[in-house]
Amino acid sequence: MTSTTHPGRLRRWLKRIGLSCLALAAIALAGGSIAERVARHRAHAAYPPRGQLVDIGGRRMHLDCRGAGVPTVVLEAGLDTAGSLSWDRVHDTLARATRTCAYDRAGVMWSDPAPRPQDGETIAEDLHATLHVAGLDGPIVLVGHSLGGPYAMIYTRRYGEQVRGLVFVDTSHPDQVAKLGLPQPGAGQRLMYAALPYLSWTGLVRLLGDDPGVEVPGMSERTKTVSHAYLSETFGASLAEQAALDRTLAEGGRLRTLGDRPLVVLTGLLPFPPEVLKALQLTAADGARIQATWKELQDDEASWSTRSRHVIVADSGHYVQDARPDLVIEAVEDVVRQVRDATPPAAATP
Repeated sequence: MTSTTHPGRLRRWLKRIGLSCLALAAIALAGGSIAERVARHRAHAAYPPRGQLVDIGGRRMHLDCRGAGVPTVVLEAGLDTAGSLSWDRVHDTLARATRTCAYDRAGVMWSDPAPRPQDGETIAEDLHATLHVAGLDGPIVLVGHSLGGPYAMIYTRRYGEQVRGLVFVDTSHPDQVAKLGLPQPGAGQRLMYAALPYLSWTGLVRLLGDDPGVEVPGMSERTKTVSHAYLSETFGASLAEQAALDRTLAEGGRLRTLGDRPLVVLTGLLPFPPEVLKALQLTAADGARIQATWKELQDDEASWSTRSRHVIVADSGHYVQDARPDLVIEAVEDVVRQVRDATPPAAATP
């Protein structure tokens, strides 16, 4: 005798299971969104901005200026979620020599998001407006880390009369994508990155960010703690800059001469640790090839000024300002001294 299940009863059971799954998902989303709102409230209460919020026409930009003196040093962070906190290990020391300002780009940390693509031209406009409203129209020394290098070059091309000197801290090169040959994100990864900012209200970004991954040697505990507290709010802005990377590098490459402006290039060439090679799916030989090419690109950047100095930092990776803050401080103070001693440099040529 064969037992059978009535089709109508099976459909009812499947419907109940489906509704139960939906109910559980709704409960999880509600719980996640409540937890996310509480976490954001606590972050804002525990870690308010140290600097001022500058209104640039309906949006506020966080500008953290310390010290006094001319020229003003402006610190431009790389493509990460720490923003102005990226300079935590050098900011106060530099401020003893001259006024030193770090800031957060649109949507990063304490700055309001912007309703437009975040390429280099847009970012240069925001920085110029922020400095102008704050009464800092020059002269300035631009210090860029990673993608902050192309941002600094775009700013110099557009507002070169203000820029008297630069420091590049392991900065991106306009030709790096073609030259380095690094693996690019697949379609699934790109889709995930595109979707995550819209899901930040669920707490998913904060949950995924609980794993610190590869640690940055020397990074201050303050930078780790506060940037993580704001991660879900900042993540989308960083991805917007990532989406505009090709355009930003091309825009940065339109200027490759700085005249006689003093320039110091710091290049971190510590061999990639095994965990980084594994994360990038590279062999040790791949890592050595990439670093050799990276040095060539950095040598090229050092040729952009007739008054340049190239420093190889063999005991630091990409975040030289964390691993060797002393070298970043020395380089910036060197450029500041040269600016103070020199007559205004020739204008840059696009």
